[in-house]
Amino acid sequence: MKRDFLSRTLAVINDFSVQEQLFLYHQTKRLKEKVRNGEDTSEFQIKRNVGIYIVFVEPSTRTKESFINAAKFHKNAKVNIFESEHSSFNKQESYVDTFNMLTGYSEYSIFVLRTRLEGVCRLLERKVGEFADRHGIMRPAFINGGDGKHEHPTQELLDEFTFLEQMNFDNSHIHIALIGDLLHGRTVHSKADGLKVFKNVEVDLIAPEELQMPTSYIEKMKRNGFEVRLYSSIDEYLSSGKIAPIWYFTRLQLERMGEDILEKAHILKRAVTFRKDMLDKVPEGTKFYHPLPRPKIDPEIPTFLDNLPLNGWETQAINGYWVRVVLLSMLGGALEADFDTTKKEEEPLEEFIVPAPIVDGTKGVEKEGKRGIKPVESGTVIDHIAKGKTSDEIYNTITKIRRILKLYDVDSADGIFRSADGNLKGYISLPNRYLSFKEIKKLAAISPGTTVNIVKDRRVVEKYRLKLPPRIYNFEELQCKNENCITHPKNGENVMASFVQVDGKFICEYCETAHEYHEIWKI
Repeated sequence: MKRDFLSRTLAVINDFSVQEQLFLYHQTKRLKEKVRNGEDTSEFQIKRNVGIYIVFVEPSTRTKESFINAAKFHKNAKVNIFESEHSSFNKQESYVDTFNMLTGYSEYSIFVLRTRLEGVCRLLERKVGEFADRHGIMRPAFINGGDGKHEHPTQELLDEFTFLEQMNFDNSHIHIALIGDLLHGRTVHSKADGLKVFKNVEVDLIAPEELQMPTSYIEKMKRNGFEVRLYSSIDEYLSSGKIAPIWYFTRLQLERMGEDILEKAHILKRAVTFRKDMLDKVPEGTKFYHPLPRPKIDPEIPTFLDNLPLNGWETQAINGYWVRVVLLSMLGGALEADFDTTKKEEEPLEEFIVPAPIVDGTKGVEKEGKRGIKPVESGTVIDHIAKGKTSDEIYNTITKIRRILKLYDVDSADGIFRSADGNLKGYISLPNRYLSFKEIKKLAAISPGTTVNIVKDRRVVEKYRLKLPPRIYNFEELQCKNENCITHPKNGENVMASFVQVDGKFICEYCETAHEYHEIWKI
């Protein structure tokens, strides 16, 4: 049974189970108490030869300095601060090549990264892990210190620890208001999963429509069982009658906004900025939090609040140091759990190529021949292509199938017909050409709902109905629409996109951007 956290990656908050997160929070509580009481803290010190690399490609002060100081707590570790402005990234070296090189410099490495591109830690976990395996090196650990507008899992860890402190470590229930730029704020995006450490969750989302939480994260919250309510301003929220005891503010991230939103930023800001006249409407015992920094001009939490009991953000910021010390203790092998820390394998995927009964062995073989398509003696008949769609959509799907499966120079025919129920459908006949199982899997990804008939001696001997696959990957024709994703061609990292299906949406495995089915194809 594995009890350590060596070689683990924290790319998103979900990379740690709820049990593992609670372990971290209780260890952080222990460390703070030991320091407060002047007790020995050597059990938290990393003992092995570890290189800790702080690699911030995107500017940061608080997170970077917090990690640097947390790394220096571990006196046996070799701390390396990677100055990215003078780095190989400016010489067009890929992330994978850079971190492959750095991995070879220590017996074991922990990398802390902040990047503009999203999904970098997930890429490095896979590719640098393979490099380490090839050379007999211990797989490194990667910590996401914030990637674009995707996630900031270590901020989430310190936030949840701070919330638990406020509630005396009772995780039975939390009622929290998230306020501000919920569209671009990666710290609030992490809460869609991070708040799962509480058994019952109520979330109030307070933002103008232009800055409201992306639908994909709202849907994720609901899937996780959260009760979610939306408000367009603090004024509307204070009139609702049910106010949360925890308010979490985020700044307007002007650097990530388009011109259309920037033009009305002052109006949007007013909707999520606290004012003096609101004070008497806030319940006693309420705490305000903020990942910081606050803007020096018109901050969401004005400075007149600094000396009031509402101020929880200063304790929150200090907690960042202690949480990150313990996180490094765990990934460096100093702390082991009393439960199995083996990363759980994914559940078996739902079968998406379903054998279908053969009712009439000649159906789909000769019937269509009467309308201009030569009957198939032996080969494959692909039927029900894009059934119910428009003729243009069906034709485009047929073209996509031919292109991706490379059905260019084969004896074949295709057409659009009307089925018995009145719907249009597409059809491709492939005489003397049998699709491999791999090609059928590809076909399911390209055109779910299609039927594949395997024909021998003018009779259907095998028939399959294709469902939407749970995962789509290894297609050059795939592309994530998020231009800040590490897989996007404009970023030049040569990473193939891959998607998992969640409730009919396709989620990028790197940046977690949600797509409709038609959006994942470059064709």
